[in-house]
Amino acid sequence: MPKNPPESMQHHLRQRLGRHARERWPQVAAITVRFRAGFAYVAAELADGQSLPLCRLRFTGVLHTWGFALYLASSDSYKDNILPSGLPTGSPEEALDCAGDLYLTGLAT
Repeated sequence: MPKNPPESMQHHLRQRLGRHARERWPQVAAITVRFRAGFAYVAAELADGQSLPLCRLRFTGVLHTWGFALYLASSDSYKDNILPSGLPTGSPEEALDCAGDLYLTGLAT
């Protein structure tokens, strides 16, 4: 079973994604990240308490490069995907932008 990143990397990822989300989507109260079997599951917490799954990041062993899977609301699952850069891996912020632009843009502030 793949391993999760060390606690220090988990903490750093949470901080990076939280900071980035506050800058891009003020309507998001918080970004939550939970780790399981080498994956980081990213969700947006809205002010009304609703949680919106956004994406799944695959730990590659490098803090700044993660695999990307988009959450598919239609099937309540994650599907490996390509980032706007054309690559299957990228920065956590790039992954959050891709998923956030789909699920968070247009939400009331």
